[in-house]
Amino acid sequence: MAEAAATEISIVEGETSFDIQSLFSSERDFLIRNNGDQVKLETFKGKKIGLYFSASWCGPCHRFTPILTEVYNELSPNPESDFEVIFVSGDKDDASFNAYFSKMPWLAIPFSDSETRTRLDEKFSVTGIPHLVILDENGKVLSNDGVEIIVEYGAEAYPFTEEKIDQLKEEEERAKREQSLSSVLVSNWRDFVVSSDGKQIPVSQLEGKTVGLYFSLPSYKPCADFTPKLLEVYKKLKENNGESCSSSFEIVLISLDEDEESFNRDLGSMPWLALPVKDKSCKKLARYFELSTLPTVVIIGPNGKTLNSNAAEAIEEFGFEAFPFNSEKVAEIEKARENSQTLESVLVSGDRDFVIGKDGSHIPVSNLIGKVILLYFSASWCPPCRAFLPKFIEAFEKMKEKDEEIEVIFVSSDRDQDSFDKLYSEMPWLALPFGDPRKASLSRKFKVYGIPKLIAIGKDGRTVTKEARNMIAEYGADAYPFTEERLKEIESSKEGLICDGEVCRKA
Repeated sequence: MAEAAATEISIVEGETSFDIQSLFSSERDFLIRNNGDQVKLETFKGKKIGLYFSASWCGPCHRFTPILTEVYNELSPNPESDFEVIFVSGDKDDASFNAYFSKMPWLAIPFSDSETRTRLDEKFSVTGIPHLVILDENGKVLSNDGVEIIVEYGAEAYPFTEEKIDQLKEEEERAKREQSLSSVLVSNWRDFVVSSDGKQIPVSQLEGKTVGLYFSLPSYKPCADFTPKLLEVYKKLKENNGESCSSSFEIVLISLDEDEESFNRDLGSMPWLALPVKDKSCKKLARYFELSTLPTVVIIGPNGKTLNSNAAEAIEEFGFEAFPFNSEKVAEIEKARENSQTLESVLVSGDRDFVIGKDGSHIPVSNLIGKVILLYFSASWCPPCRAFLPKFIEAFEKMKEKDEEIEVIFVSSDRDQDSFDKLYSEMPWLALPFGDPRKASLSRKFKVYGIPKLIAIGKDGRTVTKEARNMIAEYGADAYPFTEERLKEIESSKEGLICDGEVCRKA
């Protein structure tokens, strides 16, 4: 082991300072590269340091390491950059460390020095990984949230000071206030989008149009399922509205797929435009629009402002009729459909005009018209569903005694036929067949984002409430028929009141 060399760099922690030697080792005066080269600690004088706590067994680390690598490689050639990353491994053996470290362009604490790695974990209170602590050139901690900063802002966050982060936040807020199509799609290195045949189309040619930014990952099944629907809507808008729509609407693909061959293959079969593959703006726009799910279609209006932060659901549910896909148009269509809703419009799709009984027989939807229908979204793998089922069955049987004209239809989210059959065997009502495509459309229509969910449809075929599960849980069979009037009666009876229409009086 080489002898220690004194350095002037220190870590400032409250009133206490630690020099690099005491921080990184009590005996060793170097760090290592993945080719085995040793780098003296004294070379870090005046540099900002990112302490990267990570491990090969950690999935989130594998997703973050390429992002950090991209930022590191972008900053390294810059003569004004003085940033170095030091890998502090949480691996369990030397072979895992070496395999993981071989993919990193920066330095590391030797894996053999477990004492230093453990001490750094404790000193910086590392409770989860990936974790990136950023130190300034004087050894002061700039941030313990380096992972979030790198993911959010990338190399633009350099030199990682509080002032720089505040500046970037203010720039983002100003960009949103003053948003235009150019501010969204044009970057310092590019003022165009590309067509499926590889041509560069100036962003200026899209000014004044309604533009859909389609965030997609083709290998992700929900995106693969949605793309044909979006394509259908796109073509209908072009065909049905002629030159008017052709000049007023466009889609720009924001692909999160970094495989160039896959990108070119997918774009080549589509009629719309795209940002170039691996364009840095793709991730920046995902952050800017606070992307939380895929697929997402952000609608930018002719004035460059955001009309809808995600129109994917509206496009899938209402098709081209929802154009220009703003919230007002979507609300208008939803209201019109709600007013004209019938049981058949909810449950019939093509030749799927039936539900099944306990014996597997087909029950025509037409036989259910005029009844109160409860759509029960549930699954065998869902603990809250299992907990709710006995209470629901008890309430159903009591409601059935009051009114024969009530039925429940089980809409399953089970993963296989056996699981469906086992759960359905415990239920005394009807069901959609396992794997029925109507399940997806019903989930969209009623915005079912979690289960169990219970939708009440009245005898006139219109939706009474989407919160029937909560009403059953609180009031049991007394909640029937789930109307606002019934809920008011229940609440009033607790207070000793008698309600007549809109007026409640003391009994």
